[in-house]
Amino acid sequence: MRRAWDRPLTAYYLILGSGLLITVLGLVMVYSASMIYALQLSLPATYFFRKQFLAVVLGTGLLLLASRMPIKLNRALSYPLLVGTVFLMVLVQVPGIGRAVNGNQNWIYLGGPFQLQPSEFGKLALILWGADLLARKQDKRLLTQWKHLLVPFVPVALMLLGLIMLGGDMGTAIILTAILFGLLWLAGAPTRLFAGVLAVAGLIGFALIKTSENRLSRFSCVGAIDLGPDGECWQAVHGIYALASGGWFGSGLGASVEKWGQLPEPHTDFIFAITGEELGLAGTLSVLALFAALGYAGIRVAGRTEDPFVRYAAGGVTTWITVQAVINIGAVLGLLPIAGVPLPLFSYGGSALLPTMFAIGLLIAFAREDPAAKAALAMRRPGVRWKTMRRRVKKRPSGER
Repeated sequence: MRRAWDRPLTAYYLILGSGLLITVLGLVMVYSASMIYALQLSLPATYFFRKQFLAVVLGTGLLLLASRMPIKLNRALSYPLLVGTVFLMVLVQVPGIGRAVNGNQNWIYLGGPFQLQPSEFGKLALILWGADLLARKQDKRLLTQWKHLLVPFVPVALMLLGLIMLGGDMGTAIILTAILFGLLWLAGAPTRLFAGVLAVAGLIGFALIKTSENRLSRFSCVGAIDLGPDGECWQAVHGIYALASGGWFGSGLGASVEKWGQLPEPHTDFIFAITGEELGLAGTLSVLALFAALGYAGIRVAGRTEDPFVRYAAGGVTTWITVQAVINIGAVLGLLPIAGVPLPLFSYGGSALLPTMFAIGLLIAFAREDPAAKAALAMRRPGVRWKTMRRRVKKRPSGER
């Protein structure tokens, strides 16, 4: 087991396998969790599944593209991606173009049933642009100076956070903040800097929560087992009901009771609760194990590379996916306030799925760039393997067979 775990291609197969398994299982659960909601809207039962399937097809193309893109091209595209994302996030605030969903002004209407959430692409843009910026400064040995460590990286991140908070989406803002801290930590920021930034972020977060009754009520529902006098903890409590009724192996695929109008957002933010109800503890632990494998593989790629851009980008993507998964699952379990963020690769939503699958493709490309992994993959090509065997035969003494 130890030898298998230390093989050069372990991270490559973990990222590819866990990413695809999470996506396929998510497709199954989106269909099961959304069919009743679709029928309530007088839509076909497969409506949300078909949209998610289309997003998976497009996302698979992005994954394959990212997995084959050279690192230089990734770095070159980081600046246009950041500028384009900022432009779209500004358009969100323009009346007639931006659209509010569940009280958050963070969507652009594209026509028909399609909408776009630019802030989801903002996570990927910040990671690639920040990784390129920090890598160039590291090559010039400038990261030991605070001004080069913070500027312009932190101001640009704060600009993105401000645009997100204009729309009221605090969940996405928390994840973007985690990405910011993750990249600063990888760049070697001193502890006192983290303490100062965390203190400022904590004060700003406290003020934003205190001035919003909606956000304050979400904190009051952490660990709640009662609906509350006005039903303010309805979603949190029914999420626990769904998990509790699943038992060890669940009630069976498609047999959820909570998705019949009791649990809000069953196919998006609370799809993990439906998974627990239908597939039981075995299903939820399987999902957790897949995310743990993906997170471990991302850390391994970031830790073994000698390329600073790859280290920052892989670390940023791993921080993004793992923190978002922890926030989503923690909210469903009643351990964290409901932040309104989807479970990566698993929940319904093309705007969240597409950049995440592109990020998984980046991790696959980075895992392939490891010299030992390159050699192992080359040996698996039939032509290379045959040439290697011929060389070995030629090197043997004439008397050997």
